[in-house]
Amino acid sequence: MTAQIELENVQKHYGTFHALKDIDLSIPKGQFVALVGPSGCGKSTLLRSIAGLERISSGTLSIEGTVVNDMPPRKRDLAMVFQSYALYPHMSVRDNLTYALRLKGVSKADRAKAAQEVAGVIGLQDLLDRKPKELSGGQRQRVAMGRAIIREPKAFLFDEPLSNLDAALRVRMRKEVRALHDRIGATSVYVTHDQIEAMTMADHVVVLQAGVIEQQGAPMALYERPANRFVAGFIGSPAMNFVPGVVTETGRGVRLDMPGAPEIATEIDAAPGRAVDVGLRPEHLAIGASHGTSFPVQVAAVEQTGSSCYLFTEGAPELLVTTDGTSALRAGAAIDLSIAPGQVHLFDPETGLSLRD
Repeated sequence: MTAQIELENVQKHYGTFHALKDIDLSIPKGQFVALVGPSGCGKSTLLRSIAGLERISSGTLSIEGTVVNDMPPRKRDLAMVFQSYALYPHMSVRDNLTYALRLKGVSKADRAKAAQEVAGVIGLQDLLDRKPKELSGGQRQRVAMGRAIIREPKAFLFDEPLSNLDAALRVRMRKEVRALHDRIGATSVYVTHDQIEAMTMADHVVVLQAGVIEQQGAPMALYERPANRFVAGFIGSPAMNFVPGVVTETGRGVRLDMPGAPEIATEIDAAPGRAVDVGLRPEHLAIGASHGTSFPVQVAAVEQTGSSCYLFTEGAPELLVTTDGTSALRAGAAIDLSIAPGQVHLFDPETGLSLRD
């Protein structure tokens, strides 16, 4: 598949600070790519570099086969949607949508037609005469997206566009943004610190840390086969548990560094006696022996959400266990835990790399 946006060995320095390191990324036309990672990881810098708002220090950045390293933003034909809606408060929705067309000298009749078409795409046909102050947060964000769509750019760049919205509206807007992407067949690059947004919206997720791409691929590929401990802990909610362990004599099992922990079968062949970090997702732990051999723990805290329950265990290392529905367990209760077969992740304690081939 031919790349529409391609970065090869891209570096970005701010003085002595190395913000982006050896970035290689290929984005095919029509793909929805999420750049995700903790604050300061370089995801917004990468997005702004694609847009031309930041100039890369070295490497090659191409759009549709043309190297654009020195091309100004206005000539790259990319549209950005920011965290801030940046709407003109004195203008109607119609005028906000068509402002860029007006600057290009597009006729009033053609601007009106374009506004009506885009309003239909974003579901604001009946609000074209309203001012931004008369709109909800979600409607304002849709106007900001419509303003980008009306330009018919080569790609859309989203810089944490939903972070100003409340939790319920963010969930709804996730669906709307993805549906909009599919409807117009756009190429989208989406920055977020929220891995749930990345997992639910993107075709391809890029996980960054300290300016480095730690892993990239389909969302479930990152969830099921994390390349290292950082990705394993970042992708998935709640986060993965990590417990020190030792590979058993068979090389096909591991024993947790926890009182009463049995040998746990693994799909990884490692050297007997090797120290490892064992990754256990909360949803792959079960109360009782439903997954096989169990081990005893004591409950330290219980959090009920209605649809699910979070159990925290006593001692170090603390484990988090998720169960469906509600639970009658309380702090201090003694329970047994078992681990789902084939759901044990092993990492090198020094490098953090996965031991899975």
